[in-house]
Amino acid sequence: MTAQPSAPTPDTDNAALPICVAALYRFTPFANPADLRGPLQDVCTANGVKGILLLASEGINGTIAGPDHGIQAVLAHIRTLPGCADIEVKFSRAPEMPFLRMKVRLKKEIVTMGVEGTDPNHIVGTYVAPAEWNTLLKDPDTILIDTRNDYEVAVGTFEGAIDPQIKTFREFPAWFRQHRKELLAKGRKPRVAMFCTGGIRCEKSTAFAKAEGLDEVYHLQGGILKYLETVPEAESLWRGECFVFDQRVTVGHGLKPGELELCHACRTPITAEDKASPKFETGVSCPHCYGQWDEARRARHAERERQARLAEQRGEAHLGANMAAERARKRQQREEEKRRQQALRQQHTP
Repeated sequence: MTAQPSAPTPDTDNAALPICVAALYRFTPFANPADLRGPLQDVCTANGVKGILLLASEGINGTIAGPDHGIQAVLAHIRTLPGCADIEVKFSRAPEMPFLRMKVRLKKEIVTMGVEGTDPNHIVGTYVAPAEWNTLLKDPDTILIDTRNDYEVAVGTFEGAIDPQIKTFREFPAWFRQHRKELLAKGRKPRVAMFCTGGIRCEKSTAFAKAEGLDEVYHLQGGILKYLETVPEAESLWRGECFVFDQRVTVGHGLKPGELELCHACRTPITAEDKASPKFETGVSCPHCYGQWDEARRARHAERERQARLAEQRGEAHLGANMAAERARKRQQREEEKRRQQALRQQHTP
């Protein structure tokens, strides 16, 4: 891959938006990912950066947001990690902070597929640059697969893409094995192209397909985000918006914030038509989840929404924004109480 710029480079239309958003990942061996967690959390916190970063023995993955100087500082730190000097970063911008807190988590996989031995550090499909993606898609022998979850596909995808209708990425291997024969039937060459939001799931899915014996496997380098950023809308084969895992909900061509919102009850993207439905109640239900909740659950949803609105009116963050810190505080209290009890027992031991 080519090295990424060390500083955010927003497009002219979005330059006025104050928050820089950086989506990144890198498959690279980390001998001791736990040792990297604390310093990474500290540099994010010190520079006003929020979001989520995942660390595992196979690499790093996540999306962060903050002021330009803060993002530059965090990326400078990440580029010092083993194998991350030329980490790929997709920049976009937002009118306000799209995350509530900063979390650096240790995981078994930076994107969970659950298939032992699937390691993009050792085997992976062929990268296709966004500028060359359309040519591949227009080839009638290309089998195009969207590797994202069903709710992501519902708001936008490429023309002619197959939707596996999976709830989680863990379901993809079973779906692929079940449908492999029909996908490769009808006299077509076994040429498979896959895509996802930022490219990381494609690295795993193409590594899996290669391990399953397919030779001609391709994936979109930089994912949908890089395609929407660099391919002119007039030439684009993308239809709809692209779901992103932050409070922007979706982005469109040029990575401009999209028009969709989230249902706060079921976390499904909703349109203006959904909000006009009699089944929609802010924070309580939408046409996608209406009827799923009993009265007690609906009451909890309504109270959570009321508290969030009150906090917003006071200019405060809702309690949910501080849950990680609150959980950490309670854990510390429990540990201190355990030590106190142990000390008391030792004092009374003859």
